[in-house]
Amino acid sequence: MGYATVQDVQKRLVDTLSADQERICAALLDDAAVLVDAYAPNASEDAKSLVSIRMVMRCMETGDIPVGATQGSQSALGYSQSWTYGNGATGELYLSKTEKKLLGCGDRIGSYSPTQEMIPQDVMLC
Repeated sequence: MGYATVQDVQKRLVDTLSADQERICAALLDDAAVLVDAYAPNASEDAKSLVSIRMVMRCMETGDIPVGATQGSQSALGYSQSWTYGNGATGELYLSKTEKKLLGCGDRIGSYSPTQEMIPQDVMLC
């Protein structure tokens, strides 16, 4: 069960979803819930809902300027168009930096040494 409904996504879209798009949207919302729980199982329900909606909208976007694009270019008579994505790719569910912050799991700095476990506990390190 996802954290948002198809109607929650539909409220934020300009076009009405077809029956096939609604079916796909529902499946994507379930997939988004799994990804959200993998990153932040203890995040608030509101944050999980908003992030799920944003992920699905980005995945289903078919407009002229793709959602999630960080750079874009268009030409006229040469029929050229290009877009650069900062995170994932169009049609893919992924968490943006903003969404990770909403879930409380973005911009953390830390490290882990796999050799740490090999040091006996009774050894004092200075």
